[in-house]
Amino acid sequence: MLRRHFLKAGTLAGGLFLPQTWQKAETTNSKGKDHVDFSITDNVINMYIPQVSKFTRIIQVSDTHLWMDDERGQDYIPYSRRMAKAYNKTKHFQSGAETNPMESFENTLNIAVDKKADLIVLTGDIFSFPSEAAIEWSIEKLKKTNIPYIYTSGNHDWHYEGMDGPIDDLRSTWINKRLSALYPSSQFLYGVYPINGLKVITMDNSTYQVNKVQRNFFRKEIKSGDPVLLMQHIPMYAKGRKVGFGCGHPDWSGKTDKSFELEKRERWPMEGHSKDTFGYYDDVFSSDNVKGVFAGHTHQQSLDIINGIPQFVTDANARGAYLQIDIFPE
Repeated sequence: MLRRHFLKAGTLAGGLFLPQTWQKAETTNSKGKDHVDFSITDNVINMYIPQVSKFTRIIQVSDTHLWMDDERGQDYIPYSRRMAKAYNKTKHFQSGAETNPMESFENTLNIAVDKKADLIVLTGDIFSFPSEAAIEWSIEKLKKTNIPYIYTSGNHDWHYEGMDGPIDDLRSTWINKRLSALYPSSQFLYGVYPINGLKVITMDNSTYQVNKVQRNFFRKEIKSGDPVLLMQHIPMYAKGRKVGFGCGHPDWSGKTDKSFELEKRERWPMEGHSKDTFGYYDDVFSSDNVKGVFAGHTHQQSLDIINGIPQFVTDANARGAYLQIDIFPE
């Protein structure tokens, strides 16, 4: 397993809040893997990837937690009540001024337009529960930007707290019933968006796991040799991180699940992660093609370098946060 192999580079090796600038931090490992140079200032990341055909700008949005609802949600209030109250008012991640998820989402889309972004990537928990009103509102706002967008779900997007059923079945049910309009096809577990010589791959790990079909898709896509940016809701396990932080954490199991009662959901499996989840973790961090992993979920901006590959986690868009990813061909 590659879970124990980490580049140790002082403060870069651990996750941290990012109010400062780093100049072209190289991420190479001892095996001579192709590296990516990057620098980061606050929430703006510059990546230098020679294989891209031209400058490319991506705006990553995660954890907006839109909570608006209408009469169509009346029957589901027993399942949405807690999360409907969770993010009514927030504080802006930079200014500290009072804001809210709707204002934050609109402002971020306006920023994407003003900055002429090539792609918007939504990495989950855009919604606090699968409200039809919120989903329709967000799609209307996204379409008005005239910027291509891709989406992968987070653990709240499809979750009505306290609703009975296996977690995988509930995810499929509510994505198909409510969230399907955000996807280009009926396939929601994974996706790929080629852009300017890059592959932007989405992977739905909103249950903390991936299955064999997802792993096979990923392995097939990275064989092309194209540079890959991997987008998913839950970050990958990084050394020193808590169990709830990362997909692929060796201690993740029902024994360490502290939130299942609060979130009124199925408990994590007592046996821990599946072989395919651990296998996927190894596939990602043994790949020469993966140039960066991008996630949300934690509501705190951070950076980890895992086996030479940087993982960037964005702060919550409920507070106006986003990541601007600028990719240069040299």
